[in-house]
Amino acid sequence: MPLVTQIDRYVFRQLAAALIAVTGGLTALIWLTQSLRFVETVVNRGLSMRVFLELTGLLIPSFVAVILPITTYVVIQFIYQRLLGDRELTVMRATGLSHFALARPALGLVAVAMFTGYLLTLWLVPVSYTAFREYQFEIRNRIAAFLLQEGVFTKISDQLTVYVRARERDGTLRGILVDDGRQQSHATILAESGRLIVSDTVPPRVVLVNGSRQELDRQTGRLNVLTFSENTIELLQAGSAEAARFRDPEELGLSELLHPDPQILAPNMIGKYTVEAHKRLAGPLTTASFALVGLVSVLLGTFRRHGGLIRPTIAVLTVVGLLAIQLGVTNLAVRNTALVPLIWIEAVLPTLVAAWVLFAPRFGHNRLVQQARLRRDAGPTMGGAAQ
Repeated sequence: MPLVTQIDRYVFRQLAAALIAVTGGLTALIWLTQSLRFVETVVNRGLSMRVFLELTGLLIPSFVAVILPITTYVVIQFIYQRLLGDRELTVMRATGLSHFALARPALGLVAVAMFTGYLLTLWLVPVSYTAFREYQFEIRNRIAAFLLQEGVFTKISDQLTVYVRARERDGTLRGILVDDGRQQSHATILAESGRLIVSDTVPPRVVLVNGSRQELDRQTGRLNVLTFSENTIELLQAGSAEAARFRDPEELGLSELLHPDPQILAPNMIGKYTVEAHKRLAGPLTTASFALVGLVSVLLGTFRRHGGLIRPTIAVLTVVGLLAIQLGVTNLAVRNTALVPLIWIEAVLPTLVAAWVLFAPRFGHNRLVQQARLRRDAGPTMGGAAQ
C-alpha cells in the first residue's frame, strides 16, 4: 500500500480547505470586534483609514495563533462527522482500513497546524506585536502632539496635557495652557501665544510667548510664579520614547523570556516571563490534543445509521474543559513558577491518552472485529435488498 493513498489526499483536501475557510472567517470576525477599540483613537486624532488598517492588521497573527488549535479541532470534527453521516467512513472501513489509516489525513493536518503555530508564536507574533505597540505609541504621543485641536484638552501622555484656545491659519497658537507633571515639581504654564515646532531630528516642542509658569513647592507649600517672554516646552523628552514604553512579555523573543536582563526585569515580572516562554513552546501541542479528542469521538463506538449527538457533544465539552484547565493552569503558574510543568502536562497528557485510546489494540479493534461489526450493521439492509 502506498504511503499516501488517494483516500488520504481526498480527505486531506477537504480538511485543508475547511481549515483555511474557518480560520479566515473567525479571524476576520475577531479582528472586526477588536478593531472597534481603536476607532475612537483614529477618529479623534484625525488619522486616515490606511493607518487604522495598518495598526489593527498587526494584531491578526496573534488572533490566528490563539484560534488555530480550536479551528483545527472544529474542522476535523465536522469533516469526519460528515463523512460518517454520508457512509463514506463505512466504505473506508469495509476496505479494511485501520483507525490509524482513517486518522492519517487528520494527523497530517495537525502536523501542518502545529508547524504554523510554532512559526506564529516563536517569530511572527512577537515581531508583529512589537510593531503594533510601537505604532500605537507613536500615534498616542508623537502624532497627538502634531494635532493639537482648538478648545480641546489634548492628553499627550499621562503626565502632560495641553489646551489651546485657538489655532490660526499660519499655525500660531493662542491661549495656551500646559499641565506638566513630568518633573518632580508639578507645573502649570499659561501663555498668550506660541507655535509648534516639528522636526525629524528632535522631539516636537512648543515655543511659548508671554506667559507664566506656576510651580507648587511640595516641601514648603509655597506657590512659585515665574513670568517669561519666551519659553520652550518639549512635548516628548529627548531619548525617552523607548524608555517610556515598557515592553510587554508578548513582544520579547524566546531567548529574552528565558534569559531576561536582571537589571531591567522587575521581580514581580519573573513569573509572567517564564510562563509566556513555556506557553509559546507548549501551546501549539494542544492542537494535537483537541484533534485526537475529535477523532476518538468519530472513529470509536458503535456505528449508527442515523447518526448521534452524544459523542460529538462529549467531545465538545471535553475540548471546552481542556481550554478551561489551560487558562487555570496558566494563571496558577504566573503566581507560582513551580507549577510551570503543569503547562506541559496539560498540553501533552490529553494527546497521549487520546492516542492510546484510539490506536492501542484493546481500544482500536482489529480488522476482523471491524468487518464483523460492519456485516452486522449492514446485514438487515442487504437482506431486505435480496428479498
